[in-house]
Amino acid sequence: MRPNRFYNVISIGPVQVGTFNNGRGRTRHTAACTAPKCGFSNEYDDRSAAELAARTHRCT
Repeated sequence: MRPNRFYNVISIGPVQVGTFNNGRGRTRHTAACTAPKCGFSNEYDDRSAAELAARTHRCT
């Protein structure tokens, strides 16, 4: 069984921010909205950018 991919996961409102290692050995950060029918998710180079996106995200 493969270990969990995301670690250091936090929730900011409906958006979850998590850290993972991509296939090239780089640490990446993602912000994804968990609200129904929202579909927002982005990948960032640094954690602060992902957290800023989570704080400023508004579902349409």
